[in-house]
Amino acid sequence: MLQPLYAQKNDKPAAKQLHRIPGLAQLLKADTLVNSIIVIDNFIGKISNYGDHMEGLSEPQKLFYLNQELEREVNNGGFNQYFLNSSGDYAHETILALKAINAQKTAAILQAAIDKFPGSKVPKDRKRRIALVEKLNPKYTLWEELDQKFFSYQEDLNVLNIKFIEKNMKEF
Repeated sequence: MLQPLYAQKNDKPAAKQLHRIPGLAQLLKADTLVNSIIVIDNFIGKISNYGDHMEGLSEPQKLFYLNQELEREVNNGGFNQYFLNSSGDYAHETILALKAINAQKTAAILQAAIDKFPGSKVPKDRKRRIALVEKLNPKYTLWEELDQKFFSYQEDLNVLNIKFIEKNMKEF
């Protein structure tokens, strides 16, 4: 059973409506996994208001979304961009999300990027995080080596994400 990444304000979590992805079974059988991942990611992005309302997602949907945020941001601008944007709010939770899909090597790369922060703690507060990233990385070189490791794709995150979705179909 997956452990919730986000603490509930009450002891009893509120009942929520599960937003199911239309045509998911066919998407999982598609010849191009990339297109399937994009459709699933877009659907989850819309129902969570692109990460602003994660409470509306099932736990597996949250994990998938966090993994996609990491991949999208790092591929677009490296770890520097990942940590500067709202995606960095969930850096520590994304380690757990990567491990949930068995992306141990990618989790280790992200952990190494997190370890560049004092005490290996990425501030949740975005303004504090931005100020710290700018102080730690004024020449945008701090994470270059880790960016390259990430880009080498030691694990096929699309395949791992699809397997995770198949394993947790009832939650998607």
